[in-house]
Amino acid sequence: MGTVLSQSIKNTLTNYLGIVVGAINVLFLFTNFLSDDYFGLITFIFSTANIMMPLMAFGTHNTIIKYYSRYKTRQSQSSFLTLMLFLPLAIILPLGLIGYLSFNTIISWLSIKNTIIKDYAWLIYISAVAFAYFEVFYAWSKVQMQSVFGNFMKELFHRIFTTILLICLYLGFLTPHELIYSIVGVYLVRVLIMKLYAFSLRRPVIRFSKFSGFWDVLKYTSLIIIAGSIASIILEIDKFMLGFYVPIEEVAYYGVAIYMASVIGVPARAMQQITSPLTAELLNDKNMVELKTLYKRSSLTLFIIGGFIFLLIILNINELYVLLPEKYGTGLFIVILIGVSELLNNLLGNNNDILFNSNYYRMVLFLGVLLVIMTAVLNMIFIPLYGGNGAALATFIVIFLYNISKLLFVSYAFKMIPFTINTLKTLLLILSSVVLFYFWDFPFYPLINIALKTLLLVVLYSYIIYKYQFSEDISAVIDRILNLFFKIR
Repeated sequence: MGTVLSQSIKNTLTNYLGIVVGAINVLFLFTNFLSDDYFGLITFIFSTANIMMPLMAFGTHNTIIKYYSRYKTRQSQSSFLTLMLFLPLAIILPLGLIGYLSFNTIISWLSIKNTIIKDYAWLIYISAVAFAYFEVFYAWSKVQMQSVFGNFMKELFHRIFTTILLICLYLGFLTPHELIYSIVGVYLVRVLIMKLYAFSLRRPVIRFSKFSGFWDVLKYTSLIIIAGSIASIILEIDKFMLGFYVPIEEVAYYGVAIYMASVIGVPARAMQQITSPLTAELLNDKNMVELKTLYKRSSLTLFIIGGFIFLLIILNINELYVLLPEKYGTGLFIVILIGVSELLNNLLGNNNDILFNSNYYRMVLFLGVLLVIMTAVLNMIFIPLYGGNGAALATFIVIFLYNISKLLFVSYAFKMIPFTINTLKTLLLILSSVVLFYFWDFPFYPLINIALKTLLLVVLYSYIIYKYQFSEDISAVIDRILNLFFKIR
């Protein structure tokens, strides 16, 4: 876990800097500098682009992770990477042509409920292409065991420039129309920088020649499109479908609540950048002992960290909503449901990496397709009845069932589960903290209340985790922090 923990810590720090900048953007700048309909429009555009991204990438970002370590010679690696570099064009170009020929039909369908979407629909395609090739170049970097710069570009780069653009909007240098185009421009610059970095780690040598396992790779990448799409659809389809049932500004209100809850999933995304290639390598080498160890330790580490962030959000949510415009204050139920969903994702550790990089990925596809259908059906039932709360309920049900299915399947196929006695201890600590702190508020300004409650939680939670040695990895990090603190003193 040394390499995993080192890069995970760096990635987590980067992610949380991104979260801080993103929180400033989403909770304060967007909500105060931009009208609700334009904010909802931006949420809709990029959520839809994220749904399309796995299809545009042709699954190559997952395929690079799974197969790269199998090829040991420079020639076979070059042939493999050449295929991965050009394969997305087999989807991107035909879809672009179809979109061009049927543009009027598509935009009429997308803008049935909200006509504001009509003039910006084509930006969804451009953004999806940029997202897809970013992931390809990021995977290219990850298999070189270098995930930190890519994580910076993924989590922080575009948020910093969005902050700058929103300030320009406030100062009158940009119109809302120009802001949307400028944000898309930032994503295009981001993918170019990521490409240059990836190629600096491993310079591409274009070799259009067949390599060992060619058809296995092609079959996998064709099927994994569905797996990648499933994850994106489950996470993003709620915002997409809200655009068909409710006014576009309500998508903005829902997006703010989702953003707050999504912070809980940051450690999992950070760790996944390095556990994914490591898991693939362990599976390729058939090293089940190390794989089991990685499974348990990643689960416990993510559950402890994710549980702490869950507590920070849930225990401070009422004070945080006091700081936002009143119309955004209806998302408490959404934050709790999606927060629990994110915590469940953390609890599974590198479960996704095991399934997607093993020969059992077809089962994930089968389960995923069923759950995507369920997602769409539940959203169609619940959104008209309950609006944003209905979308959150549908997402929670589907993610819960999806995670239970993956957990049971890994247990059956690999004869291992990620839980230990310390998992139960962590769960009890989280529940006890909710009971102890949720109804306890200080009579001060909301920001001061948040700071005081956070400080108390940090001290209590960290002390118990460290004192009773819940996790070797977490204790090692705390030891480093304490040693550094005492050295400075």
